[in-house]
Amino acid sequence: MTFLLILFIYFVSFTDKPEKTAPQLSERAWEQRQKWGIETDQMDYPVSPLYMDSLRDMGAKIHHCSRWFNGATCEMSKELAEKVADLGFVADVEMTRDNSSPIYWYAPWRTQKRAEVTPISINYTTDQLKLYNLLSLHQKGYKGKGILMTVCDGGFYNAQKMSCFRQEQELGHFDFTDDSDGFYGSTGSHGTECLSTISGIMEGYTGAATEAEYYLMRSEETDTESPKEMDNLVAALEKADSLGVNVFSVSLGYFYFDNSSWNLPKSSLDGRTTRASQAATIAARKGMLVCAAAGNEGDSEWHTIDAPSDADSILTVGAVDTKGHIVSFSSYGPSADGRVKPDVCAVGSQAVVISPNGYIMYNSGTSFATPLMAGLAAALWSALPDENAMQIRERILRSSDRYANPDPKRYGYGIPNAWKAYTMDLSEDIESVQPSDDRVQKVIRGDQILIIRHGHIYNLAGQRVE
Repeated sequence: MTFLLILFIYFVSFTDKPEKTAPQLSERAWEQRQKWGIETDQMDYPVSPLYMDSLRDMGAKIHHCSRWFNGATCEMSKELAEKVADLGFVADVEMTRDNSSPIYWYAPWRTQKRAEVTPISINYTTDQLKLYNLLSLHQKGYKGKGILMTVCDGGFYNAQKMSCFRQEQELGHFDFTDDSDGFYGSTGSHGTECLSTISGIMEGYTGAATEAEYYLMRSEETDTESPKEMDNLVAALEKADSLGVNVFSVSLGYFYFDNSSWNLPKSSLDGRTTRASQAATIAARKGMLVCAAAGNEGDSEWHTIDAPSDADSILTVGAVDTKGHIVSFSSYGPSADGRVKPDVCAVGSQAVVISPNGYIMYNSGTSFATPLMAGLAAALWSALPDENAMQIRERILRSSDRYANPDPKRYGYGIPNAWKAYTMDLSEDIESVQPSDDRVQKVIRGDQILIIRHGHIYNLAGQRVE
């Protein structure tokens, strides 16, 4: 009789990093860290190669590793996982994907459930850019030049062939999934359409940051819905950090999984529970501006935001129409720990995108509001290249139409004004913000981002500093 060995996916956490080998950062990443005074720390050191070799020698298949969380995503049997858990250098072994039946027929589209895919004939897609006054920056020549972006998604079908993209602006692509299809293959067009809102140019159409260079990354797997995908996203964020990416756009979100025992409780959406949300905040600490979709569950039973949109110090993006009215499907905030979510809003109802077959069409979802906001950030940053990610984020928030009176559930700080963000005076001392007992605040001290909660000050790792 032949027995089939059933393999599962686990995240193996290590106890330490015994070797302090040099951080594997690109020249661009090093230059930017020096420019903005971001020091190397324990998170930057690679995972121990000795530990990785030990796992391989035991028969584990390594999918990817995480220097930020000092661990590795591994494929192995339950029996092998038990042996790995007994190793002296292993702190924890957590199953992140099993063989549960898929709850979604096609997972990458879950953040686009409200899609209205309708080919249209238009002359110019100004409405979604005019809403936040981005054309004023474009007219000054600020279209993202010098800014490096990442679009992280589930599928980029045909993106390498489409004439609306200048192929030389794509500097590379990375697949962190274990799907067998090629990167530009049959894993969906969701990422392609998101990319078009940033980089697309054709007659009657322009994206939000058409001169920015970019990397494409896949973290969403086609047939499954599991916590392993959140670790894929962590791997993508770490790779983007190592490449010196400035703006990271992700239109994916997580709360329900194939195995319902892994479903996230709403109390966990505090920015500090899932590795994906923690990683988004760490990326901000490392100098990146992360833009994440709030989700499309506003009128569903779930109703609220998901991970990683609950992360701190990022831009969580809700969806409005071209008149600036919130869309019913845009997920609600605040975060579980009381922070305003979404942070800002952009056009996500009948957003104009380019499909892989070259048609200009409408599509709906916070999925498309997010890259539009990321494109605004890239265009603004190209106009202010000496500022850091938190300063750019602060400009975007302060320029928004509800900044003085934010809506913690629907609009957040509202709809940014790109020109106002560019021309405003940021001389007000952010450090003058005082601790408060009834709200969460962010302060910047030197090169540090600090969080004030209930009168106490914490760093981004959640450690109390005052």
